[in-house]
Amino acid sequence: MVAADTPSPIDHDSFVPYYIQVKDQIRSQIDARVLEPGELLPSEAELCNIFGVSRTVVRQALQELEYEGLIYRRRGKGSFVAEPKVYEHLVQKLTGFHQDMVEQGHEVVNRVLRLERVPASAEVARFLELAPESQVIVVERLRLVDGKAINFSVSFVPFARCPQLLEADLTRQSLYAFLEQASGQRIMRGRRTIEAILPQQSIADLLETEVESPVFKITNTCYLADGTPIEHSRGYHRGDRSLFEVELLRVTDNEKSERTQDLTQSDSLPNSHTLIE
Repeated sequence: MVAADTPSPIDHDSFVPYYIQVKDQIRSQIDARVLEPGELLPSEAELCNIFGVSRTVVRQALQELEYEGLIYRRRGKGSFVAEPKVYEHLVQKLTGFHQDMVEQGHEVVNRVLRLERVPASAEVARFLELAPESQVIVVERLRLVDGKAINFSVSFVPFARCPQLLEADLTRQSLYAFLEQASGQRIMRGRRTIEAILPQQSIADLLETEVESPVFKITNTCYLADGTPIEHSRGYHRGDRSLFEVELLRVTDNEKSERTQDLTQSDSLPNSHTLIE
């Protein structure tokens, strides 16, 4: 906690605005875990004394911290340190949610809620390039990162292309790794769309949030090395616990034209990024 007996007054001679100095000091203590998630910050009056600034400055600093998702405020109770968001990299590489989180040092637990064979809906059949009502395996999983619900996903895999998936233990195993091993091919590319939606009650309950709280809906289709669609999925991420990082590449007009031509030759969804699996 920012302790009153160890004040760090701002530099009044600095060109950096007062509220930014206050914000940066609080942020540094949050990053260093001096301030723990869920911890109550000092009152506005106490922060004024700690930093030697007016209440207007403190309020602006707190507003900035809240906007950045580092704190949250409760009417009549004060400001609290928010849980750190889970970073997911939306760069052009094929890693799934499980691998991405493990590489960042998080503990990932998959709760398999459903694993069965069903007829494909018209939409799923179209994405997986199947005949109407072809058999698919549906996998519903709730993903917990460091013990907190982050993601609920529904995946569809053509039964004929991977029947052994029905016997798989996906509680701690990557779906992509299993599909690659079973098919003998690598998953080489994928398509993704991302949109913000209000969740259905059933999804909100699983994610331990409210139906009024937006979630990210992420739709994926991924393909094996020979171009065969192997999985189509819909993932729902808590908006207050997820942060997506996008890598942008500047291209020339010629490169842009070639890229557009590549996209028009595919009937998949646009926006190629890291996949969630």
